[in-house]
Amino acid sequence: MTAPFVAHAATRAPETGTRALIADRRAGESLPAEFYVSQEFFDLDVDEIFSQSWIFVATEAEITDPGDYVTITFSTRSVIVVRDDDGRVRAHHNVCRHRGARLLTEPSGSTGTLVCTYHSWTYGMDGRLEFADDQAPGFDKSCYSLRSVHVRTIGGLVFICLADDPPADIDEVAAVVEPYLTPHRLAEAKVAKQVDIVEDGNWKLTMENNRECYHCGGHPELLNVFFPTWGYSDTDAIPSRLAPAFDRFHRATAEQTEIWDRHGLPHTRVVQLDTRATGFHIERDALDLAGESFTLDGSAACGRLLTDIPDARLGRLSMHLQPNMWLHVTSDHAVLFAVIPVSADQTLVRTTWLVHRDAVEGVDYDLDQLTGVWETTNQQDADLVALAHSGISDPAYVPGPYSTSEIQVEAFVNWYVTMLRHRLDIPAADSSSGAAGA
Repeated sequence: MTAPFVAHAATRAPETGTRALIADRRAGESLPAEFYVSQEFFDLDVDEIFSQSWIFVATEAEITDPGDYVTITFSTRSVIVVRDDDGRVRAHHNVCRHRGARLLTEPSGSTGTLVCTYHSWTYGMDGRLEFADDQAPGFDKSCYSLRSVHVRTIGGLVFICLADDPPADIDEVAAVVEPYLTPHRLAEAKVAKQVDIVEDGNWKLTMENNRECYHCGGHPELLNVFFPTWGYSDTDAIPSRLAPAFDRFHRATAEQTEIWDRHGLPHTRVVQLDTRATGFHIERDALDLAGESFTLDGSAACGRLLTDIPDARLGRLSMHLQPNMWLHVTSDHAVLFAVIPVSADQTLVRTTWLVHRDAVEGVDYDLDQLTGVWETTNQQDADLVALAHSGISDPAYVPGPYSTSEIQVEAFVNWYVTMLRHRLDIPAADSSSGAAGA
């Protein structure tokens, strides 16, 4: 079942030329340059995509104790995600109810109360105003709680939505993905490392780059264990140069499927990337070589496994969620990616590595071995995104066709344009185009 896309009043009315670009988008091709470089499209993306969708912002492992918080900032928006005194995850707009000052300026930390440094208005973790000095008689503190933000935890992952009425299909998505995530106990894990990279490109280029392996020749370290055949929906389309890798993939899949089935791990591919408001994809897939982890030889990087399953050869669990996240979970660790738009030409990519909460660095794992493959891959991707943005900014750029392995790029772009059309009430120029289920 898929939830319908719901239109709402746009925050700002797009210009006529912008509406035409959204209406006229051609399926199977990259977007026109304006989608990536113009300030108007960046503002629309903040207002209509990131402020109206469920977005991935943190893991529960980052806020394990009461008072632990993270802040998420994009454009002029800032949100506090905090663990309250009862252990609940809450989210509040990072805006004091007195005269609007920012409450927290650090990206993360721990605090007993939320205190505005401007005039010392003080809030509890639940957002209620606890102290406001020198107010007029009859001042009612209960009327000045922080403005709350919708928050949802799924399998140890924290999602927020700034919309008054967030997409209701999050419950359906959670019902599908939680059985895949639960065995890995991410909510009980700990952060081994977190790294932020600011890529010199539009956030959509970051997401498109993630959604295909057509460029994976530029990731020699990753390709030790990641099969370059990923993305092909039709095995007949796999080029002959990838035949040896495809044969290894089939053998590894058969062997690892037997392990998944033996331990009751769900592994069926579920793809609903552009057929619902909260588009997602999840599957369990084989890894090459030892098949255990994202290391150069595929062997586990952490001796303390995330799960209670005694078999380390579990391949990888992967999940994509529109508009801003993907993850990979192996038997020994998880690596999660959050994409946050900074400007039309800059994007923050936050990578978080989780290990078992009792794993000890230097004893159970070497941090460089644990993170090395993805840190190298992230920098390679950042360089590629910068190249793409630079070229798209050139007047010579015209949209080009997607290859047979770029089906998830098309799905992402189709989801994105469909969301803009519905949220801005823009009909497609060709009524046969657009996301199914819209």
